Amino acid sequence: MPQDAGTDALFTAVPLSGTDGARGVMPGAEAPAAPAYTQPAYAALDLGTNNCRLLIGAPVAGGFRVVDSFSRIVRLGEGLATTGRLADAAMDRALAALGACADKLGRRPLRGFTAVATEACRRAANGAAFLARVESETGIRPRIISAREEAELAMESCAPLIEEEDRRVLLFDIGGGSTEIAWVRVAHRGGRYAHPETQLIGTVSLPLGVVTLAERADLSCFTLDGFEAVVDEVAAQLARFDAVHAIGREIRAGGVRLVGTSGTVTTLAGVALALPRYRRPLVDGRTLDACAADQALGDLFALGRDGLAAHPCVGPERVEFVLPGCAIYAAIRRVWPVPTLTVADRGLREGMLLRMMRSDRGGWAHGRRS
Repeated sequence: MPQDAGTDALFTAVPLSGTDGARGVMPGAEAPAAPAYTQPAYAALDLGTNNCRLLIGAPVAGGFRVVDSFSRIVRLGEGLATTGRLADAAMDRALAALGACADKLGRRPLRGFTAVATEACRRAANGAAFLARVESETGIRPRIISAREEAELAMESCAPLIEEEDRRVLLFDIGGGSTEIAWVRVAHRGGRYAHPETQLIGTVSLPLGVVTLAERADLSCFTLDGFEAVVDEVAAQLARFDAVHAIGREIRAGGVRLVGTSGTVTTLAGVALALPRYRRPLVDGRTLDACAADQALGDLFALGRDGLAAHPCVGPERVEFVLPGCAIYAAIRRVWPVPTLTVADRGLREGMLLRMMRSDRGGWAHGRRS
């Protein structure tokens, strides 16, 4: 199942010829040895609808070295679609994970720290009150960000996957409580290894994610009828965004890269590559033929609950969420039939770290712990 990069993995912020068929990242590379805590470190925390994730990195030439990381499924948005509020049990799970993050953050001096909260806290009537409790109990102050800022941060981390022939990027992030779509203009400046310039043309945030869909009583993505109904619903919403930006016409003209950053697409990649267990270095930056991703989707659907629980790229914790995510991906494929899919096992945390490292002038970033 999707995992964090191991300690000392190197995240590069410039396009490189990666190993194992991946591009834009040098997976598992060893950074030059350095005594503990002698390098300035930066930390980024993403509190989402389904997961709580922390990444700590130290800057190196062209990117950063992963110092430490943490990821836990907390299901913060459980029941939110029905009640409009964060449930007590969900908040307790999230607080336990955030306490573990606070322990990691306290083990080393940090040059900068940013913590953000996304869809669950945006939508919940008690989201702000919960974050105040988080600060009181852990010292961490997550900032609720907009869906557009989510898209900008995801694009920041995925920019190294852009290639010279790309004119546009269609980026999607299938989250727990929502799905973010970003339509991006690309301008190439300088030589081969120059960082491409990106401009966000438009974004849309659909209030449909793997948790919200999994909790629906009327539709189950484990049945063909339920799966197709979700595909139809999502495709109808995507078609309105397509009509505004003429994305289909741009795809037909060529030079459009489809990039997916979520557990759904990394799972599809793991299945398409027939990995005996999920390995991030073999997946992040990989470009799949769309037909291979479609076949992987069909294979996952055929497994059923027990098969998904036993699959090494899924596991019992993610059984209920994989097929809803696949239905959203199938809708994206229906509306925007790009012939390839670039898989990104990276997202908000990597984007936050890169921003902090680039903009730091000696001060602390947002989210400083008290």
